[in-house]
Amino acid sequence: MRLEKITEEFGECCVIEWKSFLLRPYPERKSLDKFREYTESWSRPAAEAESGSFTVWSTDEAPPSHSVPPAIAAKAAARQGTTAFARYHRALMENYFHQNRNITEPQNLARIAAETGLDVAAFLEALRDPALGREVMDDHNQAVSMGISGVPTVVVDGRWQLTGAQPREIYRRIVELRLAEKSPG
Repeated sequence: MRLEKITEEFGECCVIEWKSFLLRPYPERKSLDKFREYTESWSRPAAEAESGSFTVWSTDEAPPSHSVPPAIAAKAAARQGTTAFARYHRALMENYFHQNRNITEPQNLARIAAETGLDVAAFLEALRDPALGREVMDDHNQAVSMGISGVPTVVVDGRWQLTGAQPREIYRRIVELRLAEKSPG
């Protein structure tokens, strides 16, 4: 949400390019009780301003098994344009962190596509494209080679790397510094 506000504030001079980083690159089943216990850690970011909605896992839906399916789904949504990606990405996060939906399940990914107004047939076709899986892995491997080990990590012009959710003022200051460097005189 903070980065959305920054792009609204600075307009076209601030472009965000989302990349995949897989916190859980391989399927690993967790018990519902253990996962519920893990999600109690979400209360810290939930207490911060402009953080989005977080709910300790309260559904009986199985926890997500790994990060690959939602990362591929986000790339599939991006094939329908920047606005489609933004709607899908936000809904994906909302479904996971607030509605406690298993975003590794194909039916949930397709439902989110429908709810966000995507062309579902094109979305499902893109999900089957092996190139998207390679793109996700390429993004992940690039991040690892840069020393990235957590999310969110924001990289500005390949020069500044901020790990962890930062207050909007930090992001604003980085953009202002970058713009000052570009301005003549």
